[in-house]
Amino acid sequence: MTELLRLDDLSVTYATEGGAVPAVREIDLVVDRGEIVGLAGESGCGKSTLASTILRLQPASATVTGQVLFEGNDVQTMRWGDLRALRWAGASIVFQGALHSLNPVQRIGAQIAEPIRVHSSEVSERQIETRVGDLLEQVGLPAARAKAYPHQLSGGMRQRVMIAMALACEPRLVIADEPTTALDVMVQAQVLGVLSDLVHDLGVGMLLISHDLSVLADLCDRIVVMYGGRVVEQGPSKHVFAAALHPYAAALSASFPRVGDPAARYAPSGLAGDPPDPARLPPGCAFAPRCSRVKDECTTAVPELRSFPDYREAACIRVGRP
Repeated sequence: MTELLRLDDLSVTYATEGGAVPAVREIDLVVDRGEIVGLAGESGCGKSTLASTILRLQPASATVTGQVLFEGNDVQTMRWGDLRALRWAGASIVFQGALHSLNPVQRIGAQIAEPIRVHSSEVSERQIETRVGDLLEQVGLPAARAKAYPHQLSGGMRQRVMIAMALACEPRLVIADEPTTALDVMVQAQVLGVLSDLVHDLGVGMLLISHDLSVLADLCDRIVVMYGGRVVEQGPSKHVFAAALHPYAAALSASFPRVGDPAARYAPSGLAGDPPDPARLPPGCAFAPRCSRVKDECTTAVPELRSFPDYREAACIRVGRP
């Protein structure tokens, strides 16, 4: 496979009145062309910060160390002109909450056409109109919907419009940040099906961010699980979902009842407590205060990400031990 995105030792720290807040810590991650990589974790674990940093959308208060390499080029050191060309045309992002991302007083056709005009100056208006219609049909909407305003579409339709916009300039990488938030399960399945088909039909790479491990397991080739700003487990999706190594990944998987599984139906599992405040991370393993397998040594040293069979990695000193 062709490597599209590589994160090397990426860390993001926000400067606040209360001091430095480490939102992302020492992340290594790779996304190849034609591959869907899932990024999982609870709210506050650093997923959205990671997504915005890939396209250098972080606020001025953020300090970034490490590298974000897109097709071998470091995004953090790019000149403005190169960065402008990268956004939309090289890599694009689908934000969560389409209703808040779309302009309510502009027809959706005009919004999809905008990035095409910016990045393809020699394209005629007729060609742009045809391209907009093709994009809408590609995500399962009639071309005639280009004349609609966002409020005239359902939640699932608006999310499809966001996907069409992300594909407008034929990017090689699509970042989807919680693309099915607030959608009912039927519409969620439809939107995820659209994303999967696009990756396989167009050969783009995708980083799909979600708190729902079951959704990622159905769609992704690999899953990366984050907690407290760090990667705690990664590997093939079928292994991470069905037989997680890290206690946190296992708890995420168990939090979603499996249809037809009596044990899950009558004794649903959950995860007590809340994720740590990035400004006040506990010493040692950040998951230790919520872990059912915690030992004294877990509270003194931050566990390193170690390799295991079947192309898996986990950051837990208890893995492989009683």
